[in-house]
Amino acid sequence: MQIILANSSKEPIYEQIMNQIKSSILSGDLKDGAALPSMRQLAKDLHISVITTKRAYEELEKAGFIYSIVGKGSFVAEQNLEVIRERKLTAIEDQLSAVILNSKEIGLSLDELQQLLKILYEE
Repeated sequence: MQIILANSSKEPIYEQIMNQIKSSILSGDLKDGAALPSMRQLAKDLHISVITTKRAYEELEKAGFIYSIVGKGSFVAEQNLEVIRERKLTAIEDQLSAVILNSKEIGLSLDELQQLLKILYEE
């Protein structure tokens, strides 16, 4: 598992770690039951505080992506991909509703909005 941190990012380091692990799980790169590096090992590899890796792992556990066993480590939880897909679709719908509202406020037509979306999607 490779995690790349961007010091220039506005996103906190723990979120960068969390999002990259989450992406690896959702893409299937990390399979159900796969062991994650220990919090200490990950902190050492990334040259960051253990507190930061602990927070990332705690957030992933709260969201149901991983589970931890005291003395054994953290592991990828079994994922219900359909439930995750539905959550993502709901988030996309919410974001698109905001985009549509902003577009209407500035008089952007549906065709212009579709062109913009197509350009951004293909990047």
